[in-house]
Amino acid sequence: MAADIHTPGIVAGRLSAEDYVRNFSDLHEPLDAHEAAVAADRCYFCYDAPCVTACPTDIDIPLFIRQIATGTPEAAAKTIFEQNILGGMCARVCPTETLCEEACVRETAEGEPVQIGRLQRFATDTLMSSGTHPFTRAVSTGKCVAVVGAGPAGLSAAHRLAMRGHDVVIYEAKPKPGGLNEYGIASYKTVGGYAQAEVDWLLKIGGITVEHGKALGNALTLDSLTADHDAVFLSIGLGGVNSLSGMDTTDAVDFIANLRQTADLSKLPIGRNVVVIGGGMTAIDAAVQAKLLGAENVTIAYRRGQDQMGASKFEQDLATAKGVRILTNMMPQATADGKITLEYTTVKDGRVTGTGETITLPADQVLAAIGQTLVLDSGLTIEGGKIKVDEQGRTSLPHVWAGGDCATGGEDLTVTAVAEGRDAAEDIHAQLMGG
Repeated sequence: MAADIHTPGIVAGRLSAEDYVRNFSDLHEPLDAHEAAVAADRCYFCYDAPCVTACPTDIDIPLFIRQIATGTPEAAAKTIFEQNILGGMCARVCPTETLCEEACVRETAEGEPVQIGRLQRFATDTLMSSGTHPFTRAVSTGKCVAVVGAGPAGLSAAHRLAMRGHDVVIYEAKPKPGGLNEYGIASYKTVGGYAQAEVDWLLKIGGITVEHGKALGNALTLDSLTADHDAVFLSIGLGGVNSLSGMDTTDAVDFIANLRQTADLSKLPIGRNVVVIGGGMTAIDAAVQAKLLGAENVTIAYRRGQDQMGASKFEQDLATAKGVRILTNMMPQATADGKITLEYTTVKDGRVTGTGETITLPADQVLAAIGQTLVLDSGLTIEGGKIKVDEQGRTSLPHVWAGGDCATGGEDLTVTAVAEGRDAAEDIHAQLMGG
């Protein structure tokens, strides 16, 4: 059940116009050319570099950093885009601190890694700002592929398929393409309409048509898609949201999406005392943005220990630095009269159980960030609540592939989704061309 925005304590315009601008400015300022050269000079250009192994998209990191160091950031960007066509967004939102930068030899030796993420952003921004596209389409194959969902996996697959000479039709349910990048990531991580600018740039490859307002259902079925196209790639995400039965809560996913699509943040209502239930990235993004919107007290309540939170330590530290309080080993019991009752928990044999001891906190707004579920009625094999796929992204149905959050496989990260879309596209291409 969604909290009533007219509830006392949930109001809009808590801050000045200057505060909104400052609070939602770029989380990490971009490097200028001199700063990028200095940062690139710290790289050892390792042979068999551990940072490459840690990158889900296998970007040749030492190569692109060397290209920056030699004054050719456009070449560096092409090195990145060859593996990750959404390298600009991933440079902004990828948890580099637990992937490439954690594996960096400088991190191991000195506790301060090469700034791989910021260098990647410098390179990709340099090329994209020129308005050029680094790839051209192959000769048309005469084949047409349907991509359902314009999120990171779908966009990655569509671009690679178009580059190989196939025609691609993307069917997207929402008014804008981008998926998680447009609707689900904290605003301060991707400012200035970057998500849409990146999609516009990606589509310059040509051969890709996007049809909005189209979702799997009565009018758009797997049978009709496979009949009308040579192959189908599903990147539909997880459309369902887990809820807290009987409690007055707002879905954190909707909260973030509304914030991302609000032109004037001063008109977005926020509680005075906000409690976020959950421990993943969505919980952190919702909590931090609630604080930045002017909430006086923001608390994250997570049912397990802090070391088991899905959000990285960097994101947890960011939240606490912004004034968010993190309470662990607590689960919600009830909401009433502008308050929430939390029960202390213990974990036995991997299962969370309540101890019977409770506390009550003021909470005029409760945001639930306790996971999403797959919404799909089809003949596909489902495993662990996701579409079962093999290493190539093939589903149990012929001519149908899947990737991203909706499919079994890697972690639910933008960079992983990009890799899955790219790899599935290559397998689709091989299959369509008789390989």
